Amino acid sequence: MGQGRLPAPLGLACCLLLLGGSGGLGNRRTPTTGPWEEEQGPVAEGGPWGRARYEAIKKHLGTVGALSKQYWQYLACKVWKEGCEEEEEEEEELLPFPGWSLPLVGRDYLEILSAWYCSFRKCCKMGDCRIINNITGLEADLNGQLHGQHLAKEVVVRAVRGFLQSPQPEKALVLSFHGWSGTGKNFVARMVASHLYRDGLKSECVRVFIALFHFPHHKYVDSYKVRLRKQIGETVQRCKQSLFIFDEAEKLHFGLLDAIKPFMTRNDKGQADYRRSIFLFLSNLGGSTINEVALDFWRAGRAREEISMDCLEQQLRLELQEPKESSYARSHLLKENLIDFFVPFLPLEYHHVKLCARDAFLARGLPYTEAALDEVARMMVFVPKEETLFSAQGCKSVSQRINYFLP
Repeated sequence: MGQGRLPAPLGLACCLLLLGGSGGLGNRRTPTTGPWEEEQGPVAEGGPWGRARYEAIKKHLGTVGALSKQYWQYLACKVWKEGCEEEEEEEEELLPFPGWSLPLVGRDYLEILSAWYCSFRKCCKMGDCRIINNITGLEADLNGQLHGQHLAKEVVVRAVRGFLQSPQPEKALVLSFHGWSGTGKNFVARMVASHLYRDGLKSECVRVFIALFHFPHHKYVDSYKVRLRKQIGETVQRCKQSLFIFDEAEKLHFGLLDAIKPFMTRNDKGQADYRRSIFLFLSNLGGSTINEVALDFWRAGRAREEISMDCLEQQLRLELQEPKESSYARSHLLKENLIDFFVPFLPLEYHHVKLCARDAFLARGLPYTEAALDEVARMMVFVPKEETLFSAQGCKSVSQRINYFLP
């Protein structure tokens, strides 16, 4: 099918759908028309209605045809931009009565139809229907489904929204998630992918790398570097906005982190534009520091919501700079300040685990009781030993534990 026009059957179907569905002239019977008239044409000049009524019918049918043509041109211009300027100048000539315009309801149907067609042709306003950038949905889902992580919610939404709204970002957005296992790092990464891309993690604009799975042997680090650079470069060329997720980032060889540094700097002068890329690093590093701060607040009788980035960020940076702790310190990511935000994930308490259990029941469409939620939460191990305050596994195994309640 060429780029110029839709096939005739589809074009005819569009016009019939829009005229009929919008409450316009397509299926409406008027006093000057009858069901037989469609088969036999208008009555002759000497017929029972006379010439005046005949001329009225002719003008009415001409109006319908002109309006149908305008509907079609509106749809075509929504899908193909070429030549639309000239057609807009001729718009008044298409209408039999000056001042006419497309009915608003008809325009709504056209917007829906053109969006549907764009989903197949990748011709939406973004220029790429694989990219949806639903920040409102991301914020709503983080508020409703991510429990006990007020800092992560705030930092991720603020960082991603600001980056996407920038007409010309200076560099790629780089976020580093830190905290114990099961606190929500992978959950948030999946949520970011699902709200920025139509196909979520399955999008060809998203790449996920797991350290021990994709890069298990340090002796092959040189070949890993070549492959990693190639995969990132190909993804950026394929998509004007790309997302790269590195899980278990603390286990990446520092050489791999340095290999991808050029994709995150402000001075990239390559052929591809990497400034519209997002990099997420997920790591358990810093979990001890984050937990100590949360425990100190609890012991002081202060709410965990009072914990601020000022309380955590500097201590988190200090821990990551210890060479024995991570490859971060040996790479140039910290030295050159390439990480835009360190995102702390706080340890989860008993009531957070109950909320995770509730979500797991709901996700499977299963009924639950408060007693069942309590029983799931009691199955978890809580630390430190004196206070038994934080779940050692976060919410990681909650969905498996509700299997005990299945009939």
